[in-house]
Order: sequence, then structure tokens, then C-alpha cells
Amino acid sequence: MIMKRTLYKIINAALLLFTFQSLHAQVSVEATLDSLEILIGEQTKIHLQVSMDAGQKFRLPVFQDTIVRGIEILDITKPDTQRLNDNKRWLVSQDYTVTSFDSALYYLPPIEVLVNEQTYQSNPLALKVYSVPVDTLHPEQIFGPKSVREISLRWSDIAALVYSALLMVLLGVIVVFLILRYRDNKPIIKIIRIEPKLPPHQTAMKKIEDIKADKSWQMADPKQYYTELTEAIRTYIKERFGFNAMEMTSGEIIEHLLQEKDKSSIDELKILFETADLVKFAKHAPLMNENDMNLVNAIDFINQTKIEEDPNAKKEPTEIKVEEKRSKQGRIALLCSIAIILAGAIIALYIAIRQIIDLFF
Repeated sequence: MIMKRTLYKIINAALLLFTFQSLHAQVSVEATLDSLEILIGEQTKIHLQVSMDAGQKFRLPVFQDTIVRGIEILDITKPDTQRLNDNKRWLVSQDYTVTSFDSALYYLPPIEVLVNEQTYQSNPLALKVYSVPVDTLHPEQIFGPKSVREISLRWSDIAALVYSALLMVLLGVIVVFLILRYRDNKPIIKIIRIEPKLPPHQTAMKKIEDIKADKSWQMADPKQYYTELTEAIRTYIKERFGFNAMEMTSGEIIEHLLQEKDKSSIDELKILFETADLVKFAKHAPLMNENDMNLVNAIDFINQTKIEEDPNAKKEPTEIKVEEKRSKQGRIALLCSIAIILAGAIIALYIAIRQIIDLFF
């Protein structure tokens, strides 16, 4: 019976010892040096790694200015934790940048880490610090500071500056061009077509039909509506009667017409011009029936003053430049394009300025 109890105690003690060693083995602390030998004033790093089970509480050592006398700490990185084995193990790393200004062989004691309030130590380290070699055979040789050397610029040094400057200028020119086209409400590319030349009254009637088809001008933008309508009439008068109605005021046009036509035939045209002047310069808001009446007046004037062409005459082709007005969607797209290209020009300018600063300052 005594032998049996003694055997149980031995087995329990062995199991407790094995369990304690297994628990102790769950935490390992390792310290390494980037370089075991440095010159005075040089730097090296101490890498501390702690391996433990996930979820354990740990506390890394807190150093002030030195690890041991003669070894100064310049920088301590923040701890970095890696999760291993599906987050079952943690590997905590921290680096210490150290230096020394006294030549000697330094013994770095083990670094202590607390894990679950239990202390674990790393392996000790040794660092050899050498003094800077001095030529003792020729102590009289003293070398002064080196002179400043001029380094010539290479294409690789200024390539980014040149390309960014050229890109900035190119994008700037494009932005200015697009802004001018947007302001004048002109297409980016002029459309040129070869068509038979129509008589003045047919050209004017075609333009008026386009204005009549677009009802949005009459309601949302009466100024644009009357501008287009009077422009069609002015163009017709210029080609039909031979005087430059495009550069004249409404009153001057009426006076020239009175010299060629009777007063009754242009009374309605006079009402159209007066209404257009009120809309464009006095912000008059005409009624819908007033707009329709002026459109009819323009058509009546053209029909009363037109000259019918000879149906047997051969129509001569002529080159016509079509300056089409841009739609609302087209204007929005153009604005977006201007904004994008302008942003590119600003980025190119920023890169050019940074290159100038890096090269000359």
C-alpha cells in the first residue's frame, strides 16, 4: 500500500511538472540585433518578439534613455501584433533604435516582458562599439572640408518639369477655347456643308419653322425666342432689299423699308420689332398669343415682300457654314469637360511647381 501511494505521488509530481513546463512554453521572448558591431555614433536596431496564446494580457518593457550605461535609445516603435494560426497565437514585435558614443563591448541583459502578470525574459545580447580609426603615423595631415561641387542637370532631372509644364499650357489653351465656345454658344467644331443656295424667303421660312417647332423658347426664354425670330427677319431683309439690316436698329430698318414699300405692309413688322426690343431690353414678358401673333406677322411680311424665283433657273451650289446652337444637355456636358480639363491643368501646374522647388530650393 505504501509503495502504491509513493508511486501515485511520483506520477502526480511528474504530471504537474510537465503541465507547468507546457504552460511556460506557451510564451517565448526573443531579442536580436541587426548588427553585433558598430562604429561610434552609428545606429543599430534591437528586435524584440513575444510569442503567446491569443487573449493573454502582456506588458512590454518601458525604457527611458538607455538600456544599459553607454547604450542610448534613439527611437522605439509602436508594438505590432500579428495573428497566427486562425488567431490562436499572437506574435508581438517592437524595435529599439540604439547607438553608443563610447567604444567598448557592452553586455545587454535579457529584456523582461510581463504576460498575465508573469515575467518572461529574452536571451541576452552583446554589442561591440569600435572607435573611428585614426592615422597615428601622420597626425599632421589635417584635411579641411570638401568644396561644393556643381552638379549639371540631366534630362531625367527636368523631364517631369518639362512634360508637366507643356501639359499645363496645352490644357490651359483647351480650357480657354472651350470657355469662349461656351460663352458664344457655338459648337466646338464648325460644321461645313455644301448645299444649293435657297432664295432669301425660303431660308427665312425654314428658320421660322424651326423656331415655331421649339415651344420651350416661348415659355422659358422669350428673349432667346425673339432674338432668333428677329435675326431671321434681319437676314431676310439684308438679302432681299440689299442693305445691312444686321447692323441697324429696329427704327433704322423700318425707315429704310418705308422708302421702298408702303406703310401698311410693314406696320405688323414694326409691332414685331417693338415687342422684341421690349423683351430684350426692358425684360417685357409677352403673352403666348402675342408670341404667336408676332410669328404670323413675320411670315406675312416675308410672303408680301418675297420674289419668286424662275423655276427653270439652275440653282448654284454654295458653301454654307452651319453654326448650330448647342442644346441644354450639350452645354452641361461642355461645362463638365471644362471642369475636368481645368482640374488636369491645375494638377500639372502643381507638379511643375513641386519639380521647381525640388530642383532649385
